[in-house]
Parts: sequence; C-alpha cells; structure tokens
Amino acid sequence: MESKAVDQQPLSKNAQKKLLKQQRYESKKAEKKALLKQEKKREGERKRKEWEEKLAAAATEQEKQQLIESRKCLRKERMEQRSHDKEKKMTRLTNAKQNGQNVVIDLEFDNLMNSSELHSLVQQIMYCYAVNGRCTSPAHLWLTGCQGEMQDQLQRLPGFDKWIIEKENRPYIEAFQDQKERLVYLTADAETTLDVLDPKHIYIIGGLVDRNRWKGLTMKKAEDQGIQTAKLPIGMYLKMSSSQVLTVNQVVEILLKYLETRDWKTSFFEVIPQRKRCEDDNDIEWKEETEAKDDHEFKIHDIEREEEVEGKDDHKMKIHDIEQEETEEKDDHEFKRQCMS
Repeated sequence: MESKAVDQQPLSKNAQKKLLKQQRYESKKAEKKALLKQEKKREGERKRKEWEEKLAAAATEQEKQQLIESRKCLRKERMEQRSHDKEKKMTRLTNAKQNGQNVVIDLEFDNLMNSSELHSLVQQIMYCYAVNGRCTSPAHLWLTGCQGEMQDQLQRLPGFDKWIIEKENRPYIEAFQDQKERLVYLTADAETTLDVLDPKHIYIIGGLVDRNRWKGLTMKKAEDQGIQTAKLPIGMYLKMSSSQVLTVNQVVEILLKYLETRDWKTSFFEVIPQRKRCEDDNDIEWKEETEAKDDHEFKIHDIEREEEVEGKDDHKMKIHDIEQEETEEKDDHEFKRQCMS
C-alpha cells in the first residue's frame, strides 16, 4: 500500500512544467508533420493535374508519346545527376578526413539537457553535416563523447550510419590525448580572440543548447583540462543584439565560410541571422551589397529539406523513385486507354 501511495505522489511544480513543455513540443511536432504531409499531397495533385492538362493539350498521338518519352528522360537525368552529386560529396568528405580542418563537436553535456533540447542539438548536427557536405573544401568533423540518449537520437536519423564523419564514444580529451597541445576550445568567455584558423589546431565546439543557463561552463571545462581557449572575433565586425552565444550549426558554418573566404566579416554577416545583430551603418551597407543573396534562414530551411532527402538510405530513395515512376506510368497508360476508347 505504501509503495502505491508513493507511486501516486503528485508531480512537483518543476516536473509539471517540464511535462507540459514536452507535451506542447510533441503536439507542435505532430501538427507540423501533418501540415507538411498535406502540403506534399497538394503539391503532388497539382503536378499530376498539370501533367494531365499538358497531355490533353497535345494535338496528336505522336506529340503525346514524345511528351511521355521526354518526361522519362528528364527523370532519368535527374536521378543520374543526384547520384553524381552524391558521389562527388562523398569524395570531398573522404578527402577531408586526410586534409580538412579538424572541428570537434563536444557531446558530453547530454545530462544537462532535456529531450527537446537534445532533439534540437541533433537537428543542429544534421545541419552541420549538410553544410559541410556542400562545401568545396569541407572540414573534418568529429562527434566526441557520443553516448546515452544523444547517441540514441543520432542513430535514429535516416542514413546516420553512412555519414562520413568521425563518431567517437570517448571524450575528446581521450581521443586526442597525444595532441592535447593542439586542442582549442571555442567559447565566448575566452580572453584570446581567434585571428586565423590554424590547420594544425583542433577546434572544439560545445554541444549545448540553452547555454544561458550554463554560462562559463565550457570555459571552466577547458581550464580544468588545461587546454587552450579562444573566441570568434565577432565584436570586431558587428554588434550583437544579445549575447554572443550562437548555435552549434552557426559556429560550424562560420568556420566553414571562413575556410572558403578567409574573411571573418563575410563569414559573420552571411551566417549570423539579422535578428541577432544590432543594425548599424555597417549592417545597412552590407545589406545593400548582398541584397541579391538568399536570407540565411531560408538557406537553413533549404539545407533541412535537402538533408531530409539525402539523409534517407539508398533503399528508401529507390523505393520512392520506383513508386513515383509506377504512378506516372499508370497515369500515362490510363490516358492512352482513354484516347483509344
């Protein structure tokens, strides 16, 4: 009876808040998934209608046949191009393991985050991998201290097992024990400002969401381990509207952009969202110079959509293509039958 009473004890206010937050998160996630499904369905119906109208507008049977053949050739070209792009990406990432700048994402903080924060970090890691794969000269990415729930969530990502990225269960301090003098922890609390990226150094980024709760944590960790620390030279080029804490994927993208351009200003202005910056004369000037460029938020959305496609394993992609082809062939056959009858 006593154990039953203990089991039925009401949740604390803190626990109730966490539970409510998790329920809200799950509800939002389900709504978003349903909306995306509806949008995908509407888009499919729109494309099918366009195709049927195009076929109906054809004057002769020969023209219709040419349209069908043209569509098949186009689909084949798309599949071949996608396969070619994927091969090139794999080659770049494989070469980066030998020649790329070493960038480590430290995943030893999973015990300080709740499930939704861990999920957010997993999404950020997915963006990091996607952006790195698109770079002409990608970095050599590492995930260290990858254990527990963090590891479980990463394993659930489609195609994660095939990622060309170093997955290390050990902490970075053990994985690089023979190269400790080359380790540099990037933290906004550091006194040293990073001037350039040294190819011999191994740069570490703290894998932590909502760092405002844990201010100074990564700095203290690096000091306790006796490794170097440095901060990005953000203050030299722009003024942040809040703290200089950025998400993991933003830091990785800044480093990748710098490796490409060797220009910190360009890297910061192209990656850091406008909402995080105080607009001044430099900002206005930069906006005028880059008016034609895509907004960073749209770029992240594009990466997410691309990774949702590329991250799926080959089998699922093939199944999808086969199903789509079968559907289109059925449409073609049905249309032909109607024309003949």
